[in-house]
Amino acid sequence: MGNFLTGKVIAVTGAGRGIGRAVALACAAHGAKVIVNDYGVSIEGGEPSSEVAASVVKEIEAAGGEGVAVADDVSTMAGGQRIVDTALARYGRIDGVVCVAGILRERMLFNMSEEEWDPVVATHLKGTFTVFKAASAVMRKQGSGTLIGFTSGNHQGSVAQANYASAKGGIISLVRSAALGLHKYGVTANAVAPVARTRMSANVPMELTEIGEPEDVAALVVYLLSEKAREEKITGQVYTIAGPKVAVWAQPRELRAAYADGAWTPEKIAAFLPGTVGTDPMPMLAQLEAMAAAAAAGTRPNR
Repeated sequence: MGNFLTGKVIAVTGAGRGIGRAVALACAAHGAKVIVNDYGVSIEGGEPSSEVAASVVKEIEAAGGEGVAVADDVSTMAGGQRIVDTALARYGRIDGVVCVAGILRERMLFNMSEEEWDPVVATHLKGTFTVFKAASAVMRKQGSGTLIGFTSGNHQGSVAQANYASAKGGIISLVRSAALGLHKYGVTANAVAPVARTRMSANVPMELTEIGEPEDVAALVVYLLSEKAREEKITGQVYTIAGPKVAVWAQPRELRAAYADGAWTPEKIAAFLPGTVGTDPMPMLAQLEAMAAAAAAGTRPNR
């Protein structure tokens, strides 16, 4: 198919289904040897099975590629380490990791239990950390490597997925921290916020007008893992890919500022904040208002 990743060793978590599977297959098709990780759980995080990772390896091998299955739980330090150790034992190096693994447990914030919060944050955010941590130690010594985390547009906030949104926002900060901390060692880090048809997107309570397939996301990931992206010094970025659209998110920065003459008081804040500093409107709030209006009219809003 291509040679973007010829000679590279790439590990992909959550690679048994959906986007992760598409990424693993695309990496193999472009010449990489692939560590296929998937704990094999349901969308809620239950009923683990090692068969899904092994089945993707069979697909890779049937197409003439090379891969190995690892069914460990990435939310554990041992699981993240074993993925990297498997790459080293089998192939002697690790050139890229792509952390796609994730689960959902939807609940309004005021009803969310610890049992609904912890596993989601552990799988998404800690599961990215465990693999990044193990891989970055090797990549630092190699003087090269690429870390890719998976975030979501929901890092802006979510009505009924505070756990998921918090984890996805944390992944962005983790990626930016990795980009800063590993830059001098020749290691890059980026995040992808996909909009594609998967088990998770099927539950979105609105019609997505900009949505693609897992293979679209895989194409972006292959590029970010490649030497072509490294030559362009792409690091610390967050990209969305949604069908024909690819977009980059803004870096955090101050929008407006005001300075007091003397110490701040609540009275000075009241005078300064609304009119001088102001607010930065939340696009998601506007979408919520549109959804409420559409619900009242008996229609379904587009996004």
